Amino acid sequence: MKDITTLGALKASNWTSRSIKEELREHLIEKLQKKEPTFTGIHGYENTVIPELERAILSRHNINLLGLRGQAKTRLARQMVNLLDEWMPIVAGSEINDDPLQPISRYATELIAEKGDETPIEWIHRSERFAEKLATPDVTVADIVGDVDPIKAANLKLSYADDRVIHYGMIPRANRSIFVINELPDLQARIQVALFNILQEGDIQIRGFKLRLPLDMQFVFTANPEDYTNRGSIVTPLKDRIGSQILTHYPEDVATARAITEQEARLDERQKNKVHVPDLVKDLLEEISFSARDSEFIDEKSGISARMSITAFENLMSTAERRMLIRAETETTIRFGDLMGIIPAITGKVELVYEGEQEGAAFVAKELIGDATKNLFLTYFPKIEKLTKETDEDPYEEVLSWFFEQSGFVLEDDLSEKEYKEKLDSITPLTDLIKKYQPDTEAADFYFVKEFVLWALVEFKKLSKYELSNGMRFNDLYGSYISGLS
Repeated sequence: MKDITTLGALKASNWTSRSIKEELREHLIEKLQKKEPTFTGIHGYENTVIPELERAILSRHNINLLGLRGQAKTRLARQMVNLLDEWMPIVAGSEINDDPLQPISRYATELIAEKGDETPIEWIHRSERFAEKLATPDVTVADIVGDVDPIKAANLKLSYADDRVIHYGMIPRANRSIFVINELPDLQARIQVALFNILQEGDIQIRGFKLRLPLDMQFVFTANPEDYTNRGSIVTPLKDRIGSQILTHYPEDVATARAITEQEARLDERQKNKVHVPDLVKDLLEEISFSARDSEFIDEKSGISARMSITAFENLMSTAERRMLIRAETETTIRFGDLMGIIPAITGKVELVYEGEQEGAAFVAKELIGDATKNLFLTYFPKIEKLTKETDEDPYEEVLSWFFEQSGFVLEDDLSEKEYKEKLDSITPLTDLIKKYQPDTEAADFYFVKEFVLWALVEFKKLSKYELSNGMRFNDLYGSYISGLS
């Protein structure tokens, strides 16, 4: 079809016009019948958001994706392009992608009237049939609909009464395309009013020109539910003209969240090959995000974007890589202490409530790491009881006794792999504990699990830890104090 260059040849090829909504619908039907995936690389929406989106496309609806930040709303909209024809013909030179068989602009209709079947045809790829605009308060009607262009009027020697002086905005130029407006409530009400007339009637009005342009568009809007009260709102007539409103959500389990993080994290081959990452680390990172969504210090209405786990994972890998490079080693393993390196990835992505602001972002980040540690620890080891009877067996008694007899155990950040392992091996009861309750722990993960136990004992108030300039010191909770008195 791309070889067709004139209107006459296009007619002879039996090519037929169809609206973009029909185009999306037909390709979706074809994929569903072949049992092919419609939206790929989007995890956790298989039984919730994607079926609703497919129903909206089958219904030929304009769509509003409503959800908190970092819920793949824009990615869903961008993937709709894959449901379009690979190539689409337009009248050559048309600013608004005129359909050669159903032209709507003055330029295209006059060109076809003049040249007939010799009217030149161009083809555009589906990747070019996507336009996106972030709604901000400074967006004007001229930006998205159009305005009078005085330079064009002067160059063509036209009066301002001639509609050829109009410079089309983003929406007319995206005719026969998918048009996405992100954060719709941020758009001023008067701009939204201009939109709903386009959605319903196809009319656009520019500086007194009322043009009947039956634009063929697939609109996709995205919005944050909190924007309705915090920054703006979607005007009622516009909401009424949006066919389907689809609620997005965060991953509902750690496995799904992990799949997203591993897919999106930007790591180079050196990091992947030289830094070993225990599975427990990956679960812990996602547990931090889950803890953040329940934290009393964080505004739940702002949401915790999936980007937090992604950037935290990247920071974690870089923390380990930096230590490896400084120590001139060829490979390393993630250590629990490396989690202190992800604090900058957390502090920039959480909106704190008043209590959180009082404590400070770094404190909140450490609290989240601690909460995640406690939550995950209980899935691997026996519950740590605050008080135990003399007749009860305490799985952690030997480990705690070891610390009671020590003046302190320091684990520096910049230890070599050999020094790090020797330090942890000196806590012999720790090895026995892991072999008893997690006998299948891989050798490469063993030392991370050891450190994980120490941090959990701190979180459950069985040990104390002090942050040093170059590492952590772990002490018995009371023994060190008593030793100091004696």
